[in-house]
Amino acid sequence: MRGVREKAKRVSADPRRRAARRPADEAASPRAVEAALPAPFDAWFARRGWSPRAHQLALLAKAEERRSTLLVAPTGAGKTLAGFLPTLVALEKQPRRRSNDAGSGLHTLYISPLKALAEDIARNLVAPITEMGLRVSIETRSGDTSVARRARQRARPPHILLTTPEQIALMLASPDASYVFGSLDTIILDELHALAPSKRGDLLSLGLARLHTLSPGLMTIGLSATVARPSELLSYLMPQTQPDDRRTMADLVVARGGAAPVIEILEIEEPVPWGGHSARYAMHEIYRAIAAHRTTLVFVNTRMQAELVFQELWKLNEASLPIALHHGSLDKTRRQKVEQAMTEGRLRAVVATSTLDLGIDWGDVDLVVNVGAPKGASRLTQRIGRANHRLDDPSTALLVPANRFEVLECRAALDAAKAGEQDTTISRSGALDVLAQHVMGTACNGPFDPDALYREVRAATPYAGLTRNRFDRVVDFVSTGGYALKAYERFARLRPTEDGKLRLSHPSLARQYRMNAGTIVEAPMIKVRLVGRRRSRKPGAPRPLVGGRVLGEVEEYFVEQLSPGMTFVFAGEVLRFEGMEETEAYVTRAPGADAMIPSYAGGKFPLSTHLARRVRAMLADPKQWSGLPTPVAEWLTLQQRVSQLPGVDDVLIETFPRRGRHFMLIYPFEGRLAHQTLGMLLTRRLERAGARPLGFVANDYGLAVWALGDLGQHIADGTLDLADLFAQDMLGDDLESWLAESALMRRTFRTVAVIAGLIERRHPGLEKSGRQITFSTDLIYNVLRRHDPGHILLEAAWEDAATGLLDIVRLGQFLARIRGRIRHQPLVSVSPLSVPILLEIGIEPVGGVTREDILRDAAAELIADATRAGNGEAT
Repeated sequence: MRGVREKAKRVSADPRRRAARRPADEAASPRAVEAALPAPFDAWFARRGWSPRAHQLALLAKAEERRSTLLVAPTGAGKTLAGFLPTLVALEKQPRRRSNDAGSGLHTLYISPLKALAEDIARNLVAPITEMGLRVSIETRSGDTSVARRARQRARPPHILLTTPEQIALMLASPDASYVFGSLDTIILDELHALAPSKRGDLLSLGLARLHTLSPGLMTIGLSATVARPSELLSYLMPQTQPDDRRTMADLVVARGGAAPVIEILEIEEPVPWGGHSARYAMHEIYRAIAAHRTTLVFVNTRMQAELVFQELWKLNEASLPIALHHGSLDKTRRQKVEQAMTEGRLRAVVATSTLDLGIDWGDVDLVVNVGAPKGASRLTQRIGRANHRLDDPSTALLVPANRFEVLECRAALDAAKAGEQDTTISRSGALDVLAQHVMGTACNGPFDPDALYREVRAATPYAGLTRNRFDRVVDFVSTGGYALKAYERFARLRPTEDGKLRLSHPSLARQYRMNAGTIVEAPMIKVRLVGRRRSRKPGAPRPLVGGRVLGEVEEYFVEQLSPGMTFVFAGEVLRFEGMEETEAYVTRAPGADAMIPSYAGGKFPLSTHLARRVRAMLADPKQWSGLPTPVAEWLTLQQRVSQLPGVDDVLIETFPRRGRHFMLIYPFEGRLAHQTLGMLLTRRLERAGARPLGFVANDYGLAVWALGDLGQHIADGTLDLADLFAQDMLGDDLESWLAESALMRRTFRTVAVIAGLIERRHPGLEKSGRQITFSTDLIYNVLRRHDPGHILLEAAWEDAATGLLDIVRLGQFLARIRGRIRHQPLVSVSPLSVPILLEIGIEPVGGVTREDILRDAAAELIADATRAGNGEAT
């Protein structure tokens, strides 16, 4: 019962000394404990020399008053035990619920984002329930639960059911939902900070609204790590019934106390590289740290980095330490084996992506290593909390920046962690495709009244601002497919009843819904096929593509950046993108050409706005450089000598020639997504201005655009006005026309169409391939754009792209911030600050272990040029 034993605080030999070390709001006298806990619980704590924490007792007191409450606490503070105490105490006080008789009913739902976490909680609850002699039944329900067991859970529900948001949606879509949930008393939402700001959170919020309808008086308990604005989660827990914009809020309990984490940034004799993402320079140190600790979690930001770091560690693993790999592309069975080995303490280290950010309660983890920059203060805190899982013992973490920009970001994240600052925000508007799925699920439960359903949907916080017009358009889509599709019988899914309700048009639709419910749609991979060109018989006619062999696969989000004629590096060659059909990208060789876009995808997480501002403040204040490694401080000093440094609210733009090309370096510090969108729009504007742009590259800190035209001279003679170039109107027609030409909207529409139920991934006895789904959704996308451009799913796809793939809001905020604050610095050669960004050009992900070796000569040359420029030498 390791998962529970860390949840309570061990009492020292001298209770008076122990109480003296507690913060004031942690103090709890024995009399207070006796008053708060029934005898079996009090005795159970006492037998182990444990004492309930103040926030656990506070949450219990809130529950006794039937007040929905959010508990905000760091990892290791006993959130899970606190969440279950009210249920266990209530069941102990109600003899009629002490058996699993058919009439006792479901008392508590525990909802977790991870099936494995729910199963781990179930194992850890069994021991205290057994030891206290509580007659409480606990079961889990997931996609792996057998049909027979699910049927039994509906007929004879356990007292406590541990499950996931998707399973709640499925259960609510059953005709017996009112019976199963009619006696529901409490809902516990774990890791709420991770669930709420996503489409899974939207689906869950709609389910909560439905559960409040089925079981009035329901109490909700939210468990969350520390967040920037708890109020966003307080409203999530409550049905929103106010007639105006006021929000109904749950109560808040915040855990206090606990040991501050011990966080260090790795510093070794070998200087941090100017660019790159592998951190290979530090692998010996990482391996030595693993060898010196019991169990280490090594976090990275991308699957490619995970594979690379894992391979590098195995090369150094002369002691044959058991080191495992865990990321989302691995087979589920392999991931489960790794999780089981961690639970049993058989591993010394796991290299993982965000798949383990919400990890199982592994008490033996005593070190967290974060390779690369954490991208956010809250993410860093979450990952550090995976070590120890004990509030009174400090978590130990080591940050390993992969390049010099990441040193600045790691320092900013470390300072934010010390200050207790958070940057995770939750607020979002509910997705329309998720709403469409919920409407279909409601119809599977039985005929529904649209007016009543609208009121119920508005009770969910993400949908509190939903207009009736948009709701009706969603319902119309679910019913008929919309204007352009209503002629097709397959899209006629709902029919009106005589009393004005809507029902399923055929019972088989309920089965289709159950097979396709959920909001997780895996990103498809695109094959890169090397093709030749066949001569056309007609002059001027396009020459059809023919051939050839497959070079490998890339993720679709990279291909969607490309337009025909653009070049990129892949499989060690410069390739020209010729076009795409279904799930294959056609390319031809382009020897001697410049690669316009590298295929290295970089970090999936954008640099948070909070950390970005801290980094800009650090750059603008030389007094802060004393805390940086000497090579990094010297790098910034050299930049100051050669050019200048960005201000806190300014944007620095550098222009310089290099090897027959003219470069423009922009330093917004707004994250990769916003920078990629900015690069696409800037190249379009530069093309219209006659600057003949060739391409661009972006990372989290800035972007580089290169062209045949002399960009610096264009700015100097006034033919290129920077204020106009970076005007906010680029988010209008330029954005619309680029999206019309790109594959990004097709990809986004595909995801929306699958979630909304327009395209089924699975049929009885058949599962569609990614190619089939792509073909189907592309056909429908073309039809809707031509004949029904105002379709609700096109609207939903645009909203998804603007927030998730383009970061339009953040880009718009950047463009507004820099009005009148653009600082142009013309240069004769590269600047020190530009080197890490220029090194992104041509980085190769396939065979990624050698990508920095390929660029070593280029890096040395760039660094030498920047250094000579700093010394006033000609380059």
